Amino acid sequence: MSAANAALPTLADLTDPREWLEDVEGDKQISWVKERNSEAVDRIGEPSDTALYGRLLEIMESNEKIPFIGRVLNGLHYNFWQDENHVQGIWRRCTLDEFRKPEPAWELVLDLDALSAESGVSWVWSGSTLLNEGPDVRKDRVMISLSRGGADAKISREFDLDKKEFVSVADGGFELPEAKTQLSYKDRDTLLIGGAFGEEEMTDSGYPRSVWEWKRGTPLSEATKVFEGEQADVSVGGVAYLDREYKYELRYRSVTFYTGKYQLKIGDDGTFAELAIPDDANIGTFADQLLVTLRSDWLGHSAGAMLAAPVAKFMAAGDDAARQALLTPLFTPSATCSLEATAETQSYLVLSCLENVVTQCRFWKYVDGEFTLEQTVGSEVGLSPSFSAVDAEGSDALWVTSSGYTQPTTLALADASTPAKTEALKALPAQYDASKVRTQQFYATSADGTEVPYFLVSSTETPLDGSTPTLLYGYGGFEISLTPGYSAGIGAAWLEKGYAYVQANIRGGGEYGPRWHQAALKENRNKAFEDFEAVAKDLIARGVTTPAKLGCQGGSNGGLLTGNMLSRPTAGSELFGAIVCQVPLLDMKRFNLLLAGASWMGEYGNPDVPEEWAYLQKYSPYHNVDAATDYPPILITTSTRDDRVHPAHARKLVGKLLGLGKAESTYYYENIEGGHGGAANNKQRAFMSTLAYDFLAQKLG
Repeated sequence: MSAANAALPTLADLTDPREWLEDVEGDKQISWVKERNSEAVDRIGEPSDTALYGRLLEIMESNEKIPFIGRVLNGLHYNFWQDENHVQGIWRRCTLDEFRKPEPAWELVLDLDALSAESGVSWVWSGSTLLNEGPDVRKDRVMISLSRGGADAKISREFDLDKKEFVSVADGGFELPEAKTQLSYKDRDTLLIGGAFGEEEMTDSGYPRSVWEWKRGTPLSEATKVFEGEQADVSVGGVAYLDREYKYELRYRSVTFYTGKYQLKIGDDGTFAELAIPDDANIGTFADQLLVTLRSDWLGHSAGAMLAAPVAKFMAAGDDAARQALLTPLFTPSATCSLEATAETQSYLVLSCLENVVTQCRFWKYVDGEFTLEQTVGSEVGLSPSFSAVDAEGSDALWVTSSGYTQPTTLALADASTPAKTEALKALPAQYDASKVRTQQFYATSADGTEVPYFLVSSTETPLDGSTPTLLYGYGGFEISLTPGYSAGIGAAWLEKGYAYVQANIRGGGEYGPRWHQAALKENRNKAFEDFEAVAKDLIARGVTTPAKLGCQGGSNGGLLTGNMLSRPTAGSELFGAIVCQVPLLDMKRFNLLLAGASWMGEYGNPDVPEEWAYLQKYSPYHNVDAATDYPPILITTSTRDDRVHPAHARKLVGKLLGLGKAESTYYYENIEGGHGGAANNKQRAFMSTLAYDFLAQKLG
């Protein structure tokens, strides 16, 4: 039994006969997995032997990908890159002038393939944390995080950007052991860390419960605890950072997935004070301004609004009346418009909004303590522009990324003062034939009368006679919006065949802000499923497809969605001819006991509370499949190394379906690596994608 699951009951204690599958890496369990994998490949076909696999791998490893810039440090633009020669990836850098060239001459900074070969570990890039001592101080240190096979748990080591090498512990470098750590530089010689001291320092959700200060040159065991949350919290953390010339140190408790408590350092004496904002609000800063984004109504402002207030005055305000007088609304939601994302340059705050799921960007300039809305820029249906700062400390330059279902992604450079004037830098080539493909937006009417938008991507010659194999994709959770984007994989594997692809903007997502998300929380989860079914029915009613030709796909929370499309009596074979269910959440009775599951009770509910289990049971696919129902073919995939959604969810449902005599319609494949993304490198990604598309084409096409 693996260490992460050491607290699992013995077989004699099990009330669920498939609970033994929760032991992630046990010999018996892995043998069961390998048997299922072999069966799936035998029945669907070996993906790596197909032309589609070769094409998808070629797309994924193409050198014609856009080398997006992650950081600009000391005038150098950093990029993380993977291709056929760099399977695990390389971190590299170049100047802006060099980046403008069709073939930049990159300087290698770190080679993960070489590091993996040297250590015998398949290291996966998990990002970097910068030591930022101000705009006038050279950036020379980062903490680099790496995971084994793509897991959430990671190691973190200090890296010297000038020498392009890790700083050894002997030379005073910071190095954190493998764990779900949280870290931030407080100053050059101090890290704020959490999660590095084993299970006793973790919450029930498996995330850090404390914040420690660790001084350079001292053993990790001598770190000092400076803040602690509660065992039932989702996570606890601390961060120190510079925002323009303003220095902040923040501590937080994520009490649930959507609520938290924040403390801000307010004096040089180390005093912290709690932020007097709603528990479900999100916060940020811009120079000396506090930014508050609401999930519920507050002080006369609607859920979904973004507000600004001077930090010092807000912290000193004695009551709500005084705080209310300081608030400036930067975004106010409407019935059709929500705030999707933000970007910050030196003097601009850029708000990306969704107007009926079509992107609209608003540019606020900050001068002398005041925000002024300078302009609003819209976009076309089916096209999603996004903005990010090139160097928020030193300029108003913006990266402008634009993508659509049929438009390959482009990257341009602009100034926030004139965002419509762009310098084209990079563009993906057309990686599939979209000459006859168009994007249309429609609305389906859900069971309670709610209008649910969706995008239909299909050939202009698609006959409306129900003959088109159609793939319906959805997510519907955690306030995550599904917006248009270019996917060469979908194009090459699906659209080029004349098939149709559909993306549903169901409740539970963030397409219309907090209200859209909250409409499908907990006991109302059925609304997300009803919305998805409504889109399926609308496609059938329009003559685009038929149940026998309609498939659905979703992963993670979307795996819960597609699991319910199997198990709900109003879905299944009545609406779908095939289902792909990826890295899914399926056992709603034990989800809070497995890995990060406890953190999601704010989304779903607590199965240990009888009143909440009463509704959770209704949408727990594992508990609702039965022997009497004829189910459509389903392919369930997951990853052994997924340490976010436990692979037992997928294993147990498959085990139950097999026990119910559903072997003919049940397919299962578990990637031995991959983390929550399901794959750790491009070959694995191409394999898993090909397996899914071949399955769908065989069942629907």
